[in-house]
Amino acid sequence: MKVMLRILVAFILFFSVCSCQNNNEKVVMADVENKWKKDDFKSLDFDIKDVQDPKNLVFVIRNNNDYPYSNLRLIATIEQDKKLISTDTLNYVLAKPNGEWLGTGFGDTKETIFQYKLNYKFPKNGNYSVKVVQAMRKNALPGIEDIGVKIQNIKP
Repeated sequence: MKVMLRILVAFILFFSVCSCQNNNEKVVMADVENKWKKDDFKSLDFDIKDVQDPKNLVFVIRNNNDYPYSNLRLIATIEQDKKLISTDTLNYVLAKPNGEWLGTGFGDTKETIFQYKLNYKFPKNGNYSVKVVQAMRKNALPGIEDIGVKIQNIKP
């Protein structure tokens, strides 16, 4: 009976810790399905309710061993209610010169975090989208599983 009670307590404690969410950040992810087509824009939609506080925008990229390159080029735009606010061409390094992936994770999938906009002030409260397309000059880019954006509140 004591073993069952310990297992139950450990189980409840595990899920309590896992369910805790950091209120200072939100993450929006999009599945790329391991074949990201050149014209397939991924839309990462979120709400901003506190424009007085600047934010850090950070990309989260998950790739696997099918990815044939050491870098990833992206074109990213920020829109509010379909109105373009900014466009950026980005180049992120995913692997060391020896081919070892830079990200973290178990097995073939690695997750890497890249800075996008730091200390960014949104113009007004409302609905926003970060739209991302791959710019690698390959029609179907293998090995990218997910892409996302993390919006972090900066504490004053």
